[in-house]
Amino acid sequence: MTSSLSSPTRARPNLAHLRRLAVTHSLATPATLGKAISRLGFVQADPIRAPARAQDLTLRHRVADYRAGDLEARYSRLAIEEDFFVNYGFVTRALYAAMHPRRVESAQGRLVARHGADVLAFVRERGVVHPREVDAQFLHGTTRNAWGGQSSLTTHLLDGMHYRGMLRVARRDNGIRLYALPRIDLSGVDDRDIDTTLDSFIDVLLAKYAPMPHPSLQPLLGRLHHAVPQWRPRLGTAIARAKARWPHSVIDGITWYWPERARLDDEVDDQVRLLAPFDPIVWDRRRFEMLWGWAYRFEAYTPAAKRKLGYYALPLLWREHVVGWANVSVVGGRALAVECGYATGSAPRSRQFRRALDEEVERMRVFLRVA
Repeated sequence: MTSSLSSPTRARPNLAHLRRLAVTHSLATPATLGKAISRLGFVQADPIRAPARAQDLTLRHRVADYRAGDLEARYSRLAIEEDFFVNYGFVTRALYAAMHPRRVESAQGRLVARHGADVLAFVRERGVVHPREVDAQFLHGTTRNAWGGQSSLTTHLLDGMHYRGMLRVARRDNGIRLYALPRIDLSGVDDRDIDTTLDSFIDVLLAKYAPMPHPSLQPLLGRLHHAVPQWRPRLGTAIARAKARWPHSVIDGITWYWPERARLDDEVDDQVRLLAPFDPIVWDRRRFEMLWGWAYRFEAYTPAAKRKLGYYALPLLWREHVVGWANVSVVGGRALAVECGYATGSAPRSRQFRRALDEEVERMRVFLRVA
């Protein structure tokens, strides 16, 4: 089905329309924390704080009066779980339940099979456990991790039990996951309609990352094999169904997809926003270059001498244009330092931009609780 974006004039879309859609579709009116996460479906997490964690930087534009750390503080009271979808982060309870129980054969799975029952009994007795308590009780030693280094066998085991839905993250203690038994009964779920469930997952991804160019479609949707490895053979047909049912159009030789109710006529506000490196608007680096004509790179893991933008450069959005980036830091706990760079080499020559940037810096100061 080839379709134009929904609009009063049914105008044929072009890249300018898609830039507007990328912003307005993602940045709805700020809501409560629970509603914002429900709209997103999932929020990618990252442990780096420069100046705040990615999940907080993402939510601050979508949650009214949000402050850094609010998600972690309210986590236990929200209908969400820490889990893996197409990346690791926070997912709605409904999405969590639909992915589990995961079934996958691996060395980690064999470790879970050997020790899982004992750990479950231990967690059932304690309620909430720290990994070091499990390690002290069972003393599992070390193993090689996915990055080639050594990890505690206890960490590997708990990761595997969490991934398979046997344990949930109850809360964090200085960034360390504390585990408890699941809050959801995952028994009796094998009679669900798998195709319908996969279609719903793919729709969550489109709703979050729309508009989506075809070259990004397969890599992104293919990541669902991490979410539901037990249904991996059926992902190909699910992706084919999505391509057929989503509205789409060819623009400059590239097919773009978007949700059914996406609109051309939503106004773009005059705000400046400093986005997280993993914000839905900029997450897809291929799409970023297509829409804004320059390459944004996340350089936290790039050697300092090779960085071009900075350790944790935040994309700088003004209206529907990502015009540059900013590195933000808190100095002495009392002042905010903001260093901006621009894709064209200089800032937009506009009083409205300067005023909007000042307002965004002030919002960042309040968000970070800088006195």
